[in-house]
Amino acid sequence: MGLSKTQRKYRIRRRIRKVSFGTAERPRLSVFRSNSEIYAQIINDEKGITLAAASSRDKDIASAKGSKSEIATLVGKAIAEKSKAAGFEKVAFDRGGNLYHGRVKSLAEGAREAGLKF
Repeated sequence: MGLSKTQRKYRIRRRIRKVSFGTAERPRLSVFRSNSEIYAQIINDEKGITLAAASSRDKDIASAKGSKSEIATLVGKAIAEKSKAAGFEKVAFDRGGNLYHGRVKSLAEGAREAGLKF
């Protein structure tokens, strides 16, 4: 019998995490996508701390109107601004077991537009 959808996602997430490791010079940009919201964090895995975070539930983004993909682009721009304010321009992208498609891709493109490199 094959894997369930969630088991497959967790297996992919573990495989990505082996390669994508956040350091002090190049932290990890982690993306979590639920059915209705999207969250992004800049993480230093060496120390185990979150350096910056943005989500579609933030007050300025939640009040914006648009599709889920447009909201994801705003979250990408917000996390890029917070990351640059914290002093990071290069990050390792972690798509969190999701396909690089749709809202995850929109978030990544929004972060790139705001000047984040990965």
